[in-house]
Amino acid sequence: MYRKEIYHFHEGKPLKVVVRNYQKADFNQLIEIQQESFPPPFPSELWWNEEQLTNHVSLFPEGALCLEIEGELAGSMTSLLVSFDTANPNHTWEEITDNGYIRNHQRDGNTLYVVDLCIRPSFRKHKLGKVLMDSMYDVVVYHKLERLLGGGRMPGYKKLAQDLTPEQYLEKLVQGELRDPVISFLLQCGRMPVAIVRNYLEDEDSCNYGVLMEWKNPFNQR
Repeated sequence: MYRKEIYHFHEGKPLKVVVRNYQKADFNQLIEIQQESFPPPFPSELWWNEEQLTNHVSLFPEGALCLEIEGELAGSMTSLLVSFDTANPNHTWEEITDNGYIRNHQRDGNTLYVVDLCIRPSFRKHKLGKVLMDSMYDVVVYHKLERLLGGGRMPGYKKLAQDLTPEQYLEKLVQGELRDPVISFLLQCGRMPVAIVRNYLEDEDSCNYGVLMEWKNPFNQR
């Protein structure tokens, strides 16, 4: 099982952070984080439910991580193993994650696929998302996988969709000419763009596009 204690600096001050596997005792706080992050009119049925969380901790507990500060959960990140073929990148979030239930988890998969990353709103300015991402890289290395992969929303695209194709928008992000709340964050975490996927998820701000972004295991290059 995974447990890491570090001092994470926020506004110049050290903050003790624990990253560990989440368990059944954490379910209420995990659901609470979802409720705070996606308040109404966001549909409540799309928050984590107990069945999904139970699957996470029973089917692939190594891929169920939470971040704790002074006994309070500040965020979580969930993943599953899949067999990914780089020649056929097109898929939807619902298909590859089993709509968050991960019943399609493949123990012999070559890729750690990100299901979800969520930080409690009151901790959003602490840059804790990167702490969780770095911890998932540890899981990739431990299991000797080829990569971490996941689809990133591009919520800044809608405002520029009349002027730029998704490919042009992504290129400007990579070149530093534009900034996107999600894709730019993933770039800062060391993730590299693989492909743009149409109809990745229902997301008006991203015009339903997702950017597949990977982190390759530096100890397992093929």
